[in-house]
Amino acid sequence: MRCLAISFVIAVTLPAISVAAPCGNTSSGFEVWKVDFARQAKRAGVKKKGLQALAQSQYATRTIAADRNQKSFKYSLDKFMRVRGADTIVAQGRKRKARNPQFYAALERQYGVPAGVLIAIHGMETGFGNFMGDSQVVSAITTLAYDCRRSEFFIPHAIGALKLVDQGSITTATKGAKHGELGHTQFLPGNAMQYGVDATGDGQVDFYNMTDALASTANFLRKKGWKPGRGYQQGQPNFAVIQQWNAASVYQQSIAIMAARIDG
Repeated sequence: MRCLAISFVIAVTLPAISVAAPCGNTSSGFEVWKVDFARQAKRAGVKKKGLQALAQSQYATRTIAADRNQKSFKYSLDKFMRVRGADTIVAQGRKRKARNPQFYAALERQYGVPAGVLIAIHGMETGFGNFMGDSQVVSAITTLAYDCRRSEFFIPHAIGALKLVDQGSITTATKGAKHGELGHTQFLPGNAMQYGVDATGDGQVDFYNMTDALASTANFLRKKGWKPGRGYQQGQPNFAVIQQWNAASVYQQSIAIMAARIDG
């Protein structure tokens, strides 16, 4: 069975990388696929550590189960916000902004993105870093690159994850969400490679460091077309940029609503 259409998870635009190995819908072909994919990864610039991480990756059954069972994005907006704890995110978000106003003001000066938007994303994605996932990033993302459902979408992110291993930003043991998202704001690895910012100045982009993660998030939004000082609710210029972060409409609307309440 060949790979079919790309559906939604977290919307990104990345250069296309052709599928070199046949995808599969069960674990039976994963080890053979990895051998073929290693050649493709090497052509894309992945080095020794990344290739070793690929060889060590395992078929992630929990990732496949989660990918087949994404129910929350089908909820109404009100139910989605209740399930995701919007009121709690707003209340905690206001406190976080009040405790560290200079940090968020500095990010807004540099990238033009208001505190409320970054805080809402941070709260929605990981509860402000309280839970950043329990799945091995490399295994999860390579499994999704192999899986026929959305192989074409995830292959660039699998390449990105292997390059992050080469750079030392993650290891084979690094844990993130079940779709391979990593860090405080759950970057897909391809986006992490492209938009990551070393905001602490320690020479390493660390998505498990809040400063680097939020600066990288602001950088992503700015590079996607964020217009400083313009609105971000539905129908306003910057709402289209929020749509670049996640393709689910209830997620987009929730971020905009929570951000306005945090900044209000």
